Amino acid sequence: MNNRPDLFSKEASLIKQSQRTLANGQPKDPIDKLRLLCFSRGATGILGLARAFRNMDDDGSKALNLDEFITGIRDTGLDCSDDELNQMFQSFDTDGSGSINMTEFLMKLRPPMNQGRIDIINKAFRKMDTTGDGVITVDDLKNVYSVKEHPKYQTSEMTATEILKEYLKNFEGSGGEVDDVVTQEEFMNYYATISASIDNDTYFDLMMRKSFNL
Repeated sequence: MNNRPDLFSKEASLIKQSQRTLANGQPKDPIDKLRLLCFSRGATGILGLARAFRNMDDDGSKALNLDEFITGIRDTGLDCSDDELNQMFQSFDTDGSGSINMTEFLMKLRPPMNQGRIDIINKAFRKMDTTGDGVITVDDLKNVYSVKEHPKYQTSEMTATEILKEYLKNFEGSGGEVDDVVTQEEFMNYYATISASIDNDTYFDLMMRKSFNL
């Protein structure tokens, strides 16, 4: 597995493009704006929102009322007016029940992808999840990620475990506690955001294969 320079470059491009679009007062649709606000945080923007929501789901219902929805977005620091937040909530509360399904909301917020892109992301996840338990941990990475060429390892600034934990933080977002465990959903959300910055399916497929030696 390499250091994914192409992915980092695409993420930086996505951040700048999103910031420019928002600065120009676009888009008008509140959900599109929320997606762009997440993009402006980079590939972990949607992850941060997901974690903020899940931290509030004390009863495990996976449902959010309006107050919880607003609190979750406010906690991530995303810049939305009260009117916009109300519009966002109402657009997802299609049955007028006063609550929205958290999982469905995050799936709709995630940039759409074709099946080919979904398949290659899942293939990369399966390679990383060497224990096959459905999550990626430091122990998984030890089997697929060599830190020997990492400059901070070579200078003894960081241990192998510290470097691996730093790598996992790429996928964990800014909302809630970082737990050094990456779920398949977090992995998918991360690369779905990267995918949004790449128009060409062949290029995305090739980049994923090179990044994870697939």
